[in-house]
Amino acid sequence: MGTSTVGFPEILFLLRGLGWTLILTAFGFVGGILFGLVVALARVSKNRLFRWPAKAWIVVFQGTPLLMQLFVVFFGLPLFGLNVDPWLAVAVALTAHASAFLGEIWRGAIEAVPLGQSEAAHALGLKYPSLMRDIIMPQAFRLSLPATIGFLVQLLKGTSLAAIVGFIELSRAGQIVSNQTFQPLLVFGIVGILYFLMCWPLSLWGSRMERRLAQAAR
Repeated sequence: MGTSTVGFPEILFLLRGLGWTLILTAFGFVGGILFGLVVALARVSKNRLFRWPAKAWIVVFQGTPLLMQLFVVFFGLPLFGLNVDPWLAVAVALTAHASAFLGEIWRGAIEAVPLGQSEAAHALGLKYPSLMRDIIMPQAFRLSLPATIGFLVQLLKGTSLAAIVGFIELSRAGQIVSNQTFQPLLVFGIVGILYFLMCWPLSLWGSRMERRLAQAAR
């Protein structure tokens, strides 16, 4: 059986897969930011009714593989009468996964803000919402930025697992093109380059932020 060339249609198909990879990453990251903020605030709460469920959420989603989480969402929800397509299953799993990691990252950043600032704010009569919004969270966001960017890189690469539930993102598109053209080295070389072009700038950005924080702390 002869091989086929990797031409414009195949490259276009890979780029469509790349587009879905970026969409999945953006959806999971934005959802993770929203729910992760809730998790982080619950983790630093003095109320056990908030703190313990948030801790359990983090333990479950950090302690289990993303692949298993995808399977549970895609195959588990139909058992409760909720049929979901691959796109929604992957988006939900990535959001839950990201919220656990980002929530823990931001929890650490919140607790890294000097306690004296909170005490000064209380002395000035600031309420808890104003304290978090105006004093704690801006500093925590700055402290957590390198780790947040690092997690974004991991999340982007983690979208490749979406192929397991039948979603065609970049890795799955590469597999399909490879099976059609019988040129796996070339096809996955292109796929690897595309991943590199997405991840490398983010890694550089994260490293630059980390160096700036280190210099500012001196």
